[in-house]
Formats: sequence, structure tokens, C-alpha cells
Amino acid sequence: MVKVTLVKSTIGEVKSVKETVAALGLKKIRSEKTFEDSPALRGQLKKVAHLVKVENV
Repeated sequence: MVKVTLVKSTIGEVKSVKETVAALGLKKIRSEKTFEDSPALRGQLKKVAHLVKVENV
């Protein structure tokens, strides 16, 4: 399991980064979601790594 927290705003980011954050279900700063670890999730997290904090649960 992986806990993902949005720590930085998406303002000023390109559309694809904003869409990736939205696809992860993160809306406001400090919002958190827990996911099962998968290669697809890891790809999304790599794209938005500068905006999120990732913790193993």
C-alpha cells in the first residue's frame, strides 16, 4: 500500500500534470489517498513527484 499526499498546488502546471493529480483523486493541498502499489500508479507518481509526498504503508 502507498499513501499519497498532495503537498504543492497544481497552479501553473501543464494540463497533463493537472489531469494526473485529478486522476489520483487529490483535490486540495494536504489531501491524502491510499492505493495498492502497481506499475501504472508508479508511472503516475513519477510524473507528479514534485507535487506529492509518497509513503509506504
